[in-house]
Amino acid sequence: MPRKPKRPCSFPGCPNLTEGRYCEKHQKIIARRYEKYERSPGTKKRYGRTWKKSRDAYVASHPLCELCLKNGRYVVAEEVHHKKPLAEGGTHDWNNLIALCKACHARIHAQRGDRWHLKVTRKSGNVK
Repeated sequence: MPRKPKRPCSFPGCPNLTEGRYCEKHQKIIARRYEKYERSPGTKKRYGRTWKKSRDAYVASHPLCELCLKNGRYVVAEEVHHKKPLAEGGTHDWNNLIALCKACHARIHAQRGDRWHLKVTRKSGNVK
């Protein structure tokens, strides 16, 4: 299957082509900026070294997206999602985790409305 063509890095003035949004050099800068200025201190506490160990062990035992697998598709899991978010009292226990591909993970958060601070009403489809 053909791959998508590379596109320019979104960092201002960078001429490098990339498959993602930023080239490798600028991805690190953007990630550092996000961690320092945009991510809340409470989130930093919840997603520390313990989470990384739990996440890595979970992905090792669940290498495929669990939602895609139910639909008969074999897609590599790139994200580990909390069924009940930590902010709502969830934990890092394996029974609260699910391995997902990026598309399924984005879809879940878009349906919940907790990304981009938008809530979509289910009946009307209006954004609040």
